[in-house]
Amino acid sequence: MNFIEQFQEERKKRIADLAADTEFNQLSQEWLKQSMSRQYVYNFEWLGRPIIQYPQDMVAMQELVWAVKPDLIIETGIAHGGSLILSASLLALLDLADATVDKATIDTTKPTRRVIGVDIDIRDHNRKAIEEHPFANRISMVQGSSIAHETVTQVREEAKGFKNIMVCLDSMHTHDHVLAELEAYATMVTPGGYCVVFDTFVEDMPKGFFNDRPWDPGNNPKTAVWEFLKLHPEFEIDHTMDHKLQISVAPHGFLKRIR
Repeated sequence: MNFIEQFQEERKKRIADLAADTEFNQLSQEWLKQSMSRQYVYNFEWLGRPIIQYPQDMVAMQELVWAVKPDLIIETGIAHGGSLILSASLLALLDLADATVDKATIDTTKPTRRVIGVDIDIRDHNRKAIEEHPFANRISMVQGSSIAHETVTQVREEAKGFKNIMVCLDSMHTHDHVLAELEAYATMVTPGGYCVVFDTFVEDMPKGFFNDRPWDPGNNPKTAVWEFLKLHPEFEIDHTMDHKLQISVAPHGFLKRIR
């Protein structure tokens, strides 16, 4: 075993040990709850645009994109656009890596890897900021309910020709809405790829924690994931992501398509 393999094995063991570390798991859960009550998740930007994600989940997305190497990422929920910019920048790095290996010239005006963002209400100031961003040429936006037939049809039409598709769901967080999104978009994920369902952590918060929102324990993205998996054995939860991250808005939300 060489030094790289040794390091990887040591890391694998540490992550496995975390899965059984009840005390640390409880501390992580409490920190997540306390940080949510203080709106900590709103504190960050990615390349100049606000991104409503935890740093741990941003790193997790980087790991997945590098491992899967998608040519299209479909995202529901746009808000300020930070997540779209994150995905677009990671896809740009994949193109750069490919060009370095192939000793090719990158045509930055016509990138082949792209991001499609869907939101029921893309506010004018956010759309303008996204369209003026340096990575805007990798992004297209669709305004409409993510589960409306015409929206799904438009996204599927734009996705034609892409061979390696990844999906991120982060819009309305009720059970029925997320389940409908999973049926509409997760089935587009390429085998070996991921559908990441954000805000599954709602199931683990105290009842009434989000007193101004329609979601709650029993009615949230995690319950939708559990329901979806009953009928879709081609997907499984990547629990390694849960164990390694500890603090994440997406526990049980990293769904890998295994066939």
